[in-house]
Amino acid sequence: MKTLTYIISIFILTFWLFSCNEDLVEQAQTGILKGKVVKRGSNVPIPNVKIFTAPSTQTVFSGTDGSFEIEAMPVGNYSVKAELSGYVTSFQAVNIQNQNQVVTVVFEMNDDTSLNSPPTTPQLLSPIDNAVNQPLSVELTWSATDPDTADVLKYSVTIKNNLDTNVIQVNDLTANHYTLSNLKFGVSYFWQVSVSDGIHPPVLSSTAKFTTNTVPANRYHYVQKQNGNFVIISSDEQGNNFQLTSSSYNSWRPRKNNNAGLIAFLRTEGGSTHLYTVNPDGSNPFKVTTVPAAGFNNYEVDFAWSTNGQELIYSNFNKLYRINKDGSGLNLMYTVPDGSMISECDWSYDGSKIALKTNDYNGYNTKIYIIDTTGNTLKTILSGSSGASGGLNFSVDGQLLLYTQDVSGYQDASGNYRQLDSHIFIYNLTSNMTYDISSGSQKPMGTNDLDPRFSPNNAQVIFMNTSNDNISQKNVVVIDLNNDMTDLSRNALFANGEMPDYE
Repeated sequence: MKTLTYIISIFILTFWLFSCNEDLVEQAQTGILKGKVVKRGSNVPIPNVKIFTAPSTQTVFSGTDGSFEIEAMPVGNYSVKAELSGYVTSFQAVNIQNQNQVVTVVFEMNDDTSLNSPPTTPQLLSPIDNAVNQPLSVELTWSATDPDTADVLKYSVTIKNNLDTNVIQVNDLTANHYTLSNLKFGVSYFWQVSVSDGIHPPVLSSTAKFTTNTVPANRYHYVQKQNGNFVIISSDEQGNNFQLTSSSYNSWRPRKNNNAGLIAFLRTEGGSTHLYTVNPDGSNPFKVTTVPAAGFNNYEVDFAWSTNGQELIYSNFNKLYRINKDGSGLNLMYTVPDGSMISECDWSYDGSKIALKTNDYNGYNTKIYIIDTTGNTLKTILSGSSGASGGLNFSVDGQLLLYTQDVSGYQDASGNYRQLDSHIFIYNLTSNMTYDISSGSQKPMGTNDLDPRFSPNNAQVIFMNTSNDNISQKNVVVIDLNNDMTDLSRNALFANGEMPDYE
């Protein structure tokens, strides 16, 4: 009996020991869970996300790169939870099946828009809806707010017009204003703003309309230097102006013709200088010439309209050409007999006379004379004088001719064509009298008067005055004339301008 009891006891102890060993083996079987948390749609890592499991193991937080790791997870099935304020809580099912198994998961979390409010509808402030007579540069302003002050608002502006199908789209603005430039005259513009907080869909404003000024009948045009190029400025008597030509091109020497309704000018194209025309609002630039304008210095070259606005004359070295404003009918009118170059020309209002200025290849040994349309010389005004001269312009009746002459007689050997004391003269073709209106208006010492033009009623002369140092600012000035051409008054008209035209 004792022996039987002993055997039973041994059997029970052995069974118990083996049962305990099996439990210990099962508890020792663990795996590893690795993962990463990113924002859905952008895959941007999300740090500080709380990661925990059910059944419970341990709680960890994602690092700066969005990664996390839970070690020693016992074999089994789990629901893993990712939780962070501002994001929708995410769940993943995970199964650890084997000892030392590594399971990898990726949590793509969505913003919890339920915790965030969208921006308010943008209110368009200026210009007010249906505003008229707006300038060609308009600042658009609007307002919008967001209840969540931490949100960063970004705006998009869409602008359409009633002239063409062009659409201006400006995105990712952080300021609630935008300056719209280079608009066209007499055009209606329609604009709308959308705002986004990066969480909700963009919120659209209503659409507003404004209309720019009609094309002004500006009588003044002059040239400024911008970013290394000449641009043409159009201005009225009050100094209200706009830029007629783009600074992307080199454009100079504007000449308006009211009968043609166009402004002609010179422009550099492919290394050559050509005649162009443009509407008074700066639209529809048109290249007139195929044979370029050329001379000893292209910035000293000038041309002229016919009074009726149908034709232009211009020079190419020693030749004078006539061409229709549409580019047709190119005709050689005159060739200088002595081989010198034509730099400037002007056409009388009655069409019977053409004034020419010729010079050598350095711009000197100048001659100013008048021919008829068949090339016969009618009168010589200046011949063989030293120094520079130019600035030809007939009066309305054709009896007076403006020109300039450097009375110092200086001839610049450096090739810079510097003038030291250029005066404006009026020559009377009937009396052969010459009037120095620069001296008569007390021209400042050390300056040059250049590029003169009669006013439409011959009562004034508009021109450019600047220091003879060739680097100082150039200004447009006007002289009021009188009968004896003495005690004349001069007044500044436009600062930082040259090559003026007054029609």
